[in-house]
Amino acid sequence: MKEIMDTKRINQYLSQFGLENVVPEALRQHLGLYRFGSDETLCQQGEEPQFIYFIVQGKVKVFTTSTEGKTLLINFTTPLGVIGEIECLRGMENLNTVTAVSSVEAIGVHKRWLRQFEGEASFLKLLLDVVTHKFYLKSISLSYNLLYPVEIRVASYLLSVSTEDVKGAYSGISIASLKDTANLIGTSYRHLNRVLQGFGQSGLVVRSNGTLIVKDRKGLYDIAGQNIYENGDRKS
Repeated sequence: MKEIMDTKRINQYLSQFGLENVVPEALRQHLGLYRFGSDETLCQQGEEPQFIYFIVQGKVKVFTTSTEGKTLLINFTTPLGVIGEIECLRGMENLNTVTAVSSVEAIGVHKRWLRQFEGEASFLKLLLDVVTHKFYLKSISLSYNLLYPVEIRVASYLLSVSTEDVKGAYSGISIASLKDTANLIGTSYRHLNRVLQGFGQSGLVVRSNGTLIVKDRKGLYDIAGQNIYENGDRKS
């Protein structure tokens, strides 16, 4: 994590997402802008949170881990997603782990300042909106999404983790991480491999130098119908 000392940029983001009249003026002096690299952790399940983060650029992956070590993907969050508001306001440990999928910028506010401003009507309404929407999405991801065929879950996951480079090519995921991927989307490693082999035969993905590369995003969208891990994500 790297803190970026740029008040002007913070104000630009507040304007971009319509937060000028939502975030109290007195709270703005306590806002920070933070950058996270790909795969960097914003918060770790079970740890005590220190910040609420407003995701203003990039994408993060939200997942939970059971006591047996099994992981389950909750969703991917894009701007304007909010991380840590429930835990900070209630004094709880982090419910999930959140990691950056791409380079991420987030406006952060330390929890020690929240109590002073949570009575502000506009700010309270924003947090209430975020919390209710988040529980709605979590309800979907932990039940309804697992009823989708594995092909749709795999296609949606690949759509979420693949990023476009300057040449218009799409990245993918490390083949070494496929076991983790299978856990995240709730299937077996063997079944995941069968699906990926089918995707490869259809020209949707290709394996190269230890990486599974997305070749045809449109084809993956055709399979998924919609990206079940991002559909309905909050936008402002």
